[in-house]
Amino acid sequence: MVDKNNFKDFIIYVLIIGLFVLAGIIIYPILYAIIYGILLAYIFYPIYKFLLKRIKNEFLSAFFVCIGILIIFVCVIVLIIGTLFNQIINFYLVLQKIDIVDLVRKVLPNFISSSGISENMIASISTYITNFIAGFLKQISSIISNLPVLMIQTGVLIFTFFFGLKDGKKAIDYFRSFSILKKETEEKFIKQFKNITNSVLIGHILVGVIQGIFAGIGYYLFGVHNVILLTALTSITAIIPILGAWIIWFPVDVYLFASGNTGAALGLLIYGLCVISLIDNLIRTLIVSRRTEMNTGIVFIGMIGGLFVFGFLGLIIGPLILGYVLLVIELYRKNTTGEDIIFKKEE
Repeated sequence: MVDKNNFKDFIIYVLIIGLFVLAGIIIYPILYAIIYGILLAYIFYPIYKFLLKRIKNEFLSAFFVCIGILIIFVCVIVLIIGTLFNQIINFYLVLQKIDIVDLVRKVLPNFISSSGISENMIASISTYITNFIAGFLKQISSIISNLPVLMIQTGVLIFTFFFGLKDGKKAIDYFRSFSILKKETEEKFIKQFKNITNSVLIGHILVGVIQGIFAGIGYYLFGVHNVILLTALTSITAIIPILGAWIIWFPVDVYLFASGNTGAALGLLIYGLCVISLIDNLIRTLIVSRRTEMNTGIVFIGMIGGLFVFGFLGLIIGPLILGYVLLVIELYRKNTTGEDIIFKKEE
């Protein structure tokens, strides 16, 4: 005969699990918007604290930060997106006209460019570039067709951003109240957690964007066309370790040499090696080494894997998840080897 108390416990557990599953189903469609909102709240929290010290009002401080970021975002959309869309189309049309086979033959040594292997390789590259740009244009069309959904998700993002600023510290304190870790261990864990987050957001994302902006300045100074598009592409590749900004600016420089713009090509080459690469090799290294000892290979794997699973957002949350997993593993290792007393003693 089934024990009534056990049966009641089973029903309660099923109901609780069911509630969590339903909550997950409800949140899933807007999950990315919530994550973006939390990340923005984390990034701009120092500005919120700065305002809070002067205004002495949590609501107004969070409101002014949200409004300020929203105004900047709208201005960027109005000023850049239209131009970027036009440049994508122009770039696509230019690629259709360029004889890539002839271009690469001018750049490669004769013994390579004269072989059949080079023609097959060039044809594959040409097809890949064409398909990539066509797919990019399709994504933009999809975004435009889903504009109502995008507006709702933007509203959720702003809502999460606002309350992440205003009540983020209270939420963290609330979750800390469930901690089974000793206070000293908990402080170390939170410090490492912040270091990993700062390493990814500042050491890779922010520095990558800055590197892309400086590359864009170089494109503009040396008369390269489609500056905004190339700046965006350079920023994306600069964010990803191992790939780097050179994946974009170096082929642009090769194109300038091949098309006869030797002066501009030399200028961009020197600028790329001395300025763009300096940002990557010096500033990124200093920031990452100060924040955490997180291995670059782990960051790279996290970004690539995250890109496949979560899309563009995966460039951010992929390495964060791997970093947090390694942190938990290290915590467990210290506990099992007796290097440190991790958990609170039971009363």
